[in-house]
Formats: sequence, C-alpha cells, structure tokens
Amino acid sequence: MKLKIAAFILVFAAYSLSAVAAGPFTDEMSKCLVKNTNETDRTLLIRWIFAAMASHPDVKVLSNVSSEKGDELNKDAANLMVALLTKRCKSETQQALKYEGKNTIEVSFQILGQVAMQGLMTNPDVAKYIAGLASHMDKKALENAFGASK
Repeated sequence: MKLKIAAFILVFAAYSLSAVAAGPFTDEMSKCLVKNTNETDRTLLIRWIFAAMASHPDVKVLSNVSSEKGDELNKDAANLMVALLTKRCKSETQQALKYEGKNTIEVSFQILGQVAMQGLMTNPDVAKYIAGLASHMDKKALENAFGASK
C-alpha cells in the first residue's frame, strides 16, 4: 500500500497543472518548445516555477529565494521564453498565433512547464521525499475506510 500511495501522489503532483486543450498549430508549437529546450533550460524553468510558488505568503517561510535571486530567475526565464518564441520556434509560434490566437502561447508554455515539472517529480530524491508521506499515514484508518489492500 505504501508504494501505491507514493506512486499516486507522485503522478498526481506531476500532472496537477490544469489540463490543456490545444489545436494542431498549438500542438506543433508545444512540441517545438519541448524539443528546443535542453536540461539547462528545463532546470531554469523548474527553478523559476519554484521561486514563483515560494513567493506565496503561506510557503514563503520555507524558502530562502531572495528578491535578487527571484529577479535573476525572472530575467533568465524571460530571456529563454523570448528566444523560444522569436528564434528557436519562431515559425511554429507565428503559425499558432495566426490560426489559433494568443491563447496558444499560454497553452504551449503550460505544456513545456508540465514537461519540466515531470523531470522534477521523477527525480529519485523527490520521489523518496514524497514516499516518506506514507510512513506518517494512518494505515488502519485507510483500511477501515477503503478495505484492506491486496
């Protein structure tokens, strides 16, 4: 049961970003964004997403992202996004904007963010931490509510 719970949490967390619906041009743009980012780019995106979430008042005390570091991450992420839109995936972006509108940028970067987060969530250290949740769960209460695991 411990492994099942940890696996569920890992999958839920990795895909908890809202689902996106995309047309064919947005699909092509999304594929281009993913294909034209490397591990360094995805690490930057993970750090930027973390810093953005860490700015929330309820979790700010858990992070030490300084305003200077946050500004640096904003600058680097903005530069990456501009490079993706205007150079690496220029034609795909133009086509998607022309045929499917401005929402295509948001949808495409949401998909790229999901890919970056998947890399984060599948890291063995992250998986181990998430699996630690199961050691604190009331197994008897779960079994009483849902039946014994098989």
